[in-house]
Formats: sequence, C-alpha cells, structure tokens
Amino acid sequence: MTDTRLWDNRAWFFVVPVLVIVLFSSLLPMMTVVNYSVQDTMGQNSFFWNGTGWFANLLDSSTEAGARFQGALVRNLSYSFLVLAIEVPLGIAVSLCIPKRGWQVGAVLVAIALPLLIPYNVVGVIWQLFTRTDVGLLGAGFSKFWTSFDTRQDAVSAWFVIVLMDVWHWTSMIALLCYAGLKAIPDAYYQAARIDGASRWAVFTNIEFPKLRKVLVIGMLLRFMGSFMIYTEPFVVTGGGPGESTSFLSIDLVKTALGQVDLGNGGAMSLVYNLITLTVCWIFFTYTTHADQRKDA
Repeated sequence: MTDTRLWDNRAWFFVVPVLVIVLFSSLLPMMTVVNYSVQDTMGQNSFFWNGTGWFANLLDSSTEAGARFQGALVRNLSYSFLVLAIEVPLGIAVSLCIPKRGWQVGAVLVAIALPLLIPYNVVGVIWQLFTRTDVGLLGAGFSKFWTSFDTRQDAVSAWFVIVLMDVWHWTSMIALLCYAGLKAIPDAYYQAARIDGASRWAVFTNIEFPKLRKVLVIGMLLRFMGSFMIYTEPFVVTGGGPGESTSFLSIDLVKTALGQVDLGNGGAMSLVYNLITLTVCWIFFTYTTHADQRKDA
C-alpha cells in the first residue's frame, strides 16, 4: 500500500512556493552566466558562439587569463586553509572558556557575537583605518617594531592584516557553534569522568571533542565557503594589492567582468569558481562523514 502521508502533509503548501522562488532566483542568473560563458561579443549586443573557448583560455596557464586565474586560485586556497587552521582551534578554546550557567552567560555570548553583527564593508573600513601607519593605532604600533609594515607596499603586511581581520570577524561563529555543541552534552558524562578521576585533557579528548565533530564539520564548511568567496574586506583594506598579492578569485572576477567588461571570461571564471567551491566542500564533507562513520563503527 502506498504511503500517502508525504503528499497529505500540509507543510508542502508552504515549502513549495519557497522552493519555486529559490530555484527561480538562482537558476535565472546561473543561466545568464552560462550564456555569456559560451559566447563572444563584438559590442553593441552582437554575440556569436564561442563554445568552450573561454574555458580553454582560462585553464591554460600559458595565457594571461589562465596565469592570473591560477595565481588567484592558489592565493584563495592558501588564505582559506590558513584562516581555518587559526579559527577552528581558537574557536574551540574560546567556547571552552565560556561559562555554562549563571548571569554571565548572556553577557559573554553577546560580547562574542558582536563582530558577526558588523557588515562586511564596515569591517573593511574599520581595519583599513586601524592599520594605517599615520592615523591607525595598530598600524602605528606595528610600524615602530616592524619597519616594513605597510599594507599598501608590503605583501606580508597585507596578508597579516587580512588574516587577522578575518580571525577577529569570524572566530566568534566557530566559538558559538562549539558552545552549542558543548551545551548539548549530558551532565552524566561529566559526572562519570569526575568519578573516574579523569583529567581536564582527558575530558576534552574523550567526551567533548568527539561530540563536537559534527558541529565542527558544519562550522568548517561555512567558514571555508565564506573565506573562499571573500571579497569586500580585502578589497576595502588592500584593493587586491600590493601588486596582486591579495587579489583573490572574487576580486579578479569583478575586475574581469565589470572593470574590463569581459563577459565571456567573467562567465567562464564564475562557473569554474563555483565548481571548485562545490567540489572542495563535497570532498571535505564526504571525507569527514566517512571518518565519523568508521569511528562510530
């Protein structure tokens, strides 16, 4: 007998319109990008078929567009994995320091969440002013001990600032997710650990960290996607410079599609960019899910 409960559920009347709107709002821009990526133009809205020419040009390192794309891709991946390597352990450490009960909990959580409430462009302006060597407190302080500190001239300085800015802005999200995971652990686990005389490190490695694995997978996926698509903050702080040292894929894409009005290259770059993001997230999610299943088995 066919189970009709799925179709009798009234929730579908609310879900289906949302799905239709989301599909329409996502597929229409996507099809426009696909259309540009397989065509070339002579101007004045005169388009002709180009096939996979833009993709071949983009993936060929001997071409200018290909070399620029591959350089931006390496910088993007390096940046994403660097901020993840800092933010995940730091977020876990912060979550362990948050009180579990009492009046302090609300105040601490609000204070930790404050950076998440600041818009991206405002974060960029704050750090751009904060790290200037003439008027910025941090920039003036670093310039006294770091003679070459200048985000507009020194690539190391620029990278240091944008990584520090991202850590300040987004570590809170990892910390809040981990704190929610810690709160979900029953007190019986801690009571059993106290009875056994387990050390604080043993409690973390055997009770807390295993329970945080699924939360960390979600947090790391969100942070990878956010850091891999980052645009506003480094653009405001460094403008992609000095040179191309902080010119990530998103910045290079905007320069190509809007600055140079190169719609074919821009469309191909957008699709490859999106495919790389989905592929890395799928590989990471699949690996961590299978690892958890092996441990549970």
